[in-house]
Amino acid sequence: MVNLESLKEFLNQNTTATLELLRQMVGINSFTLNREGVNRLARFTAESFAPLGFSAEFVSSRNPAFGDHLVLTRRGRSAKSIALISHLDTVFPPEEEIRNNFHWQPEGDRIYGPGTQDIKGGTAMMWLVLSALRKHAPVVFEDITWKLIWNSAEEMFSPDFGEVCRRHFDEQTLGALVFETEGRLGEEHLMVVARKGRASWRVTASGRGAHAGGKHSHGANAVVQLAEIIPRIAALTDYSRQLTFNVGTISGGTVLNRVPHEAVAEGEFRAFTPEVYERAKAALLALAGPGDVRSPVDSFRCEVRIEILSETRPWPRNAATDQLYECWRQAGEEIGYPVNLQERGGLSDGNLIWDAVPTLDGLGPWGDNDHCSERSADGSKLPEFVEVSGIAPKAALNVVAILKLAEAK
Repeated sequence: MVNLESLKEFLNQNTTATLELLRQMVGINSFTLNREGVNRLARFTAESFAPLGFSAEFVSSRNPAFGDHLVLTRRGRSAKSIALISHLDTVFPPEEEIRNNFHWQPEGDRIYGPGTQDIKGGTAMMWLVLSALRKHAPVVFEDITWKLIWNSAEEMFSPDFGEVCRRHFDEQTLGALVFETEGRLGEEHLMVVARKGRASWRVTASGRGAHAGGKHSHGANAVVQLAEIIPRIAALTDYSRQLTFNVGTISGGTVLNRVPHEAVAEGEFRAFTPEVYERAKAALLALAGPGDVRSPVDSFRCEVRIEILSETRPWPRNAATDQLYECWRQAGEEIGYPVNLQERGGLSDGNLIWDAVPTLDGLGPWGDNDHCSERSADGSKLPEFVEVSGIAPKAALNVVAILKLAEAK
């Protein structure tokens, strides 16, 4: 077992180096569609982990608008491997960072900036944890084959990243550790053991156009038809099953003197379990077909078409993840770091890989206001930040839990 006091001293001493690494990453704009910036960050990340013995592979994304995925590998002496998962991209375009003066800004125990929490802070945590393992558990560090994998387009759903991960997993992969931010509930630090699945959808109501003054009765109003179907979609939300439907955008018609012939709405739904997800999908698609809005002249009916635009499967609570979580819970008890679990509504790369190898999420440092860049004078708006004082204690938890994982298998 690692000497805990020596480990904590090392982590505290190396927090400054970790923050400097994070500062340089935050200084590289890696908005998902800034392909050049994402690739620049990937190269910098590979260079930063190279002194730990990692070799780099850059994997082209299936979508040419996205940057390259990054895979770093350090071969071990045994067949055992552990995967660490993060992503390169953020949600902030360069012009937004400039407009909102959003950059690396230390203030007390917080550091504000794009990606400080989501998820460059997670990447910095990976570097600190691996550095500590090399120093304080060299036998385990040398024995394990480490596979570090970064998604270039997590924020816009990269459909091929799960395949990239699976190609690098093997039968001896003990777990996939996702370094998204931890949750907090009072003094408890929450690891993520499940995430909702998500489907985005489009509803198109097709009617018949007509002159709004001269032949109004000949028209079949697609906007009215869409307005009739939207409440029925919203009503599919069922909080008792943790199922939510969100209507995100609506558009329709062209000019005021024309009965609109088409109207479109887009949105999403989310659910934790595959069963609830599939039933929700079926209920949504069942609303397609002939509409209720008709032309008074000849009963011409509007038509409702429903499409599923994208899907990310649920990551349900499962025994393999629970077993992995147990290593973190026990580690927390041993080092005085209260750990609990949560099922989180947002997506992560864990949705793509949980059924390939045991997967645990929430291993990054704590922060808040992810996806936010605005700040108001009265403090009612605050941008994304990471908590500095929590970095070393969380790294200690991760080190001790990873050693438990390595020893248990």
